[in-house]
Amino acid sequence: MDTDTQTRVTDWLAKADLRPTRQRLALASLLVGDGQNRHVTAESLHAASQSSDDAVSLATVYNTLRAFCDAGLVREVTVDGSKSYFDTRVDDHPHFYWEEDARLTDAPADQLEILRLPDAPEGTEIAKVDVVIRLRKR
Repeated sequence: MDTDTQTRVTDWLAKADLRPTRQRLALASLLVGDGQNRHVTAESLHAASQSSDDAVSLATVYNTLRAFCDAGLVREVTVDGSKSYFDTRVDDHPHFYWEEDARLTDAPADQLEILRLPDAPEGTEIAKVDVVIRLRKR
């Protein structure tokens, strides 16, 4: 891992007060090492780790992604109630889901308008709104 990547990864973990274990460093490097945002599944991140010098088990990938979510470093986006993607961009923004290749990408937030949300049921509040726009070729 080069110096810029190492600094980026350790700073990313430090802002959430997460201990930089070998597995966290390896997975964080794959997620944010180059400074680009990612949308990954646990399986795709596991496959990427298997191709690197720091292979990590699938169970460790799941546990680490959960820790990253709990710490606010990544955001989980669920598609179809069963497929989860993990987004390194944690601000509120919409997504495109490309059905042909099961890919999630950012959609332009400045083009989305939500004029009104329904009232939350008594005794509850709206925690967040996820917008996933499904795309398929004509």
